[in-house]
Amino acid sequence: MGRENVWLKLEEAEKKSLEEICERYKKCLDEGKTERECVTLAVRMAKEHGYKELYSSLESGIKPQPGDKFYVIQMNKSIALFQIGKKPISEGMNILGAHIDSPRIDVKPNPLSEKDGFAYLDTHYYGGIKKYQWTAVPLALHGVVAKKDGAVINVNIGEKDEDPVFVITDLLIHLAGNQMSKKATEVVTGENLDLLIGNRPLEANEELDNEEKEAVKANVLKLLADKYGMEEDDFLSAELEIVPAGKARDLGFDRSMVLAYGQDDRICAFTSLFAMLDYDITTQITENTLCCLLVDKEEIGSVGATGMQSRFFENAVAELVAATEKDSNILVRRALANSRMLSSDVSAGFDPLYASAFEKSNAAFLSKGISFNKYTGSRGKSGSNDASAEYIAALRKVMDDAGVFYQFSELGKVDEGGGGTIAYIMGNLGMNVIDSGVAVLNMHAPFEVSSKADIYEAVKGYKAFLAMK
Repeated sequence: MGRENVWLKLEEAEKKSLEEICERYKKCLDEGKTERECVTLAVRMAKEHGYKELYSSLESGIKPQPGDKFYVIQMNKSIALFQIGKKPISEGMNILGAHIDSPRIDVKPNPLSEKDGFAYLDTHYYGGIKKYQWTAVPLALHGVVAKKDGAVINVNIGEKDEDPVFVITDLLIHLAGNQMSKKATEVVTGENLDLLIGNRPLEANEELDNEEKEAVKANVLKLLADKYGMEEDDFLSAELEIVPAGKARDLGFDRSMVLAYGQDDRICAFTSLFAMLDYDITTQITENTLCCLLVDKEEIGSVGATGMQSRFFENAVAELVAATEKDSNILVRRALANSRMLSSDVSAGFDPLYASAFEKSNAAFLSKGISFNKYTGSRGKSGSNDASAEYIAALRKVMDDAGVFYQFSELGKVDEGGGGTIAYIMGNLGMNVIDSGVAVLNMHAPFEVSSKADIYEAVKGYKAFLAMK
């Protein structure tokens, strides 16, 4: 089923299903533009499908049985979902893994300033971006503000038609002679990614001293206080992310593609979630326990309490093993080592306009199905997981038997660059892991491109993997 154009092989019923899945996917992209929003959305969808929170369930005395469904969240930024199978968990799970953080621009802890009549938020970019791509496009502000009294205020400005938007300005072409002579890495610097948020001064009254020199900043603070009850010091305990404003859209006259922010890696996260939630265990409970694992911080090395290098997933597995078998460290280690995983992350889609960066026979193409990467890393496979031949052969059979279109690829030419995923972290636990996912164009840009056909095949492929015995 490899290297064929999916569109030419779809039956009419499949085309209808494809469009339904892609509409569902676009709505999820619109609602989940940050890792927190993705977790909130996943929890709501999980509850609608009968999932229960694991730790509260165990505390209430529930003993997990085959067919039961649970979820665990970590600091509202990562989530793991489990469907309990017939076999002991220590014999291994089928795990779908992806990350839900995306490249973006974050607001600094002391961000608010006024410069020559303009109010700005100072920022620090997150993940690998081409900084110049983030100027002169409409931007939205998403996140939370945690106040000292314990209240947590949700912020989402720039997505509704009636909302204002924000922008990072760029130098006009008429004066950009010196700028245009610089290397692309220097055209816009990180410290110049300040977000323009206001230009109107607070009118002189009892709230503003006549000698006030930062009246625009004062007006912004008044607006924040009126709408959110927020003081300037509250930025210290805020997590505010700057993302492109606007909805996911169909791309092309033929509506064959999706143009949207955050498809790295939410295209894999949401398709994995769909496969997990829609997997029908009511008629036949699976042999193995199933898991969908959506994590934070992959774009900066999977570090911290919500990244894949944290112990939250291992702790959740330990709780399940203790509740279904016995409290045993060796059984937890067996459960992880005996598991198999699809570490789903996007592949670099072949772009004919930049063909020189790819080795065509080993590139991932849009509309040719789910993409498997035996290894990622950079240059000499540095930092990669390298899947075994036996595991790949087993996956090929599963995909072929399920009629899934797939391809095998690398991330560009050998010495062109590279990238990593969460696969090696899980591989360190001894489990069989391979990188898989969907090819995209414009990876890490404000708006990325994917094929609807590949989104459809990803859901099919993930369902086939979950059924793998």
